[in-house]
Amino acid sequence: MNDKHCDVAIVGAGIVGLSVGLQLVRKNPGLKVVILEKESEVASHQTGHNSGVMHSGLYYKPGSLKARLCVEGRAAMIQFCEEHAIPHEICGKIIVATEEREIPGLHELLRRGRANGVSGLRELDAEQIREIEPHASGIRGIHVPTTGITDFKMVSAKYADLIKQGGGEVLTSSGVERIVREAGAIVLETASGAVHARFVVNCAGLQSDLVAKMAGASLGLRIVPFRGEYYELVPSK
Repeated sequence: MNDKHCDVAIVGAGIVGLSVGLQLVRKNPGLKVVILEKESEVASHQTGHNSGVMHSGLYYKPGSLKARLCVEGRAAMIQFCEEHAIPHEICGKIIVATEEREIPGLHELLRRGRANGVSGLRELDAEQIREIEPHASGIRGIHVPTTGITDFKMVSAKYADLIKQGGGEVLTSSGVERIVREAGAIVLETASGAVHARFVVNCAGLQSDLVAKMAGASLGLRIVPFRGEYYELVPSK
């Protein structure tokens, strides 16, 4: 492709990079935004390989930014899914204590959730746990009715569509191989050509330390990812 010139280049088309891009095109009409993704489609890494949970905000320290954004973000995600007919379910969850020593921790979670504004929380006894989930057993529990699930790969695809409708570009198969500075611009050399940008936003997820290093940043740290695994129980178990 020919060299591209833009105001903002975003490295990474996971849900974070796409969210940043969507906000930029919505709030700054006319701003030229280009998102660069090394894979052949968006959301190919962590965004497309997770449990799809929309967390309620139960766990985080009351008053923290993480707590506030989790609660607000869940509500915003539900609204987005409803507006764009993206499958989602507010299925709720139960947190279970199986031993007496776990009950103080359960009570702390309940306190945090209420302080964070998580609605509908209630403490359960063993019988109430089984009423909601017959396959769960415990001595005490917390019912969190606001927790939900969705398909974040579908959410990301819709973000990408909206970015394009707003005049932005999402370039797949365009992994950044080198970053150089020139007068008045930052040049990102990619597998499909060079992109000249006034500003660059690094949203490369687990590769963001490598992208930062390409740009000349001395972080003194590296990201070491680890893989989670899911197991499916056979019905007889």
